[in-house]
Amino acid sequence: MVKAYTQEHVYKHPWERVSSACWRKFTDPANTPTLSHILSVDTLNRRLDADTGRLYTTRSITVHAPGPWFVRKIVGQDICHCLESTVVDARARTMELTTRNISLRNFMEVEEKSFYSPHPDNPHEWTAFRQQTSIRCKPLSALASMAEKVEQRCAEKFLQNSAKGRDVMERIFSSRKVDRSGLEHIFQQCVMRSQKEATYLLARRG
Repeated sequence: MVKAYTQEHVYKHPWERVSSACWRKFTDPANTPTLSHILSVDTLNRRLDADTGRLYTTRSITVHAPGPWFVRKIVGQDICHCLESTVVDARARTMELTTRNISLRNFMEVEEKSFYSPHPDNPHEWTAFRQQTSIRCKPLSALASMAEKVEQRCAEKFLQNSAKGRDVMERIFSSRKVDRSGLEHIFQQCVMRSQKEATYLLARRG
């Protein structure tokens, strides 16, 4: 069985502000009470493609397992580790995130794809958000008869967490001035790192 659904939302803020707020959503301590299911976020890799101008980032995200309590009891674990891959194209003004669980995969596979882009009706002031989620509960012998129910309960939990995430984004917009500075800082760090690596390689060749 596979449970799949799509969510769409319009942020009435420019893409630059929305993409910058997206980076801060999980890492800002002020959001911890709302996003209490997020336990930790760590950046594993980040690189800037000088030819395309795209920024590639990989993060490890640890969360409370989304399933109902009886599933967590059967599995014997209430923590799930996920891998998030992000591609930001500042030229095209797009941001794409793909998140997959890397633990508990013998029981369940979850993939979440999020896409931020300028809204076609108001590209300079609004941002369109689209999220596609698929949940597949692998029918273990003890859970085969309830796989569909488990997927439905997980989907409901994901929808609740998505709503919390949108609320946090709006709170970031209203509580502080969010502009391109956050995103530009990340790009600057990548450029400086690339320059240092190039200087080091040239020095070795010399």
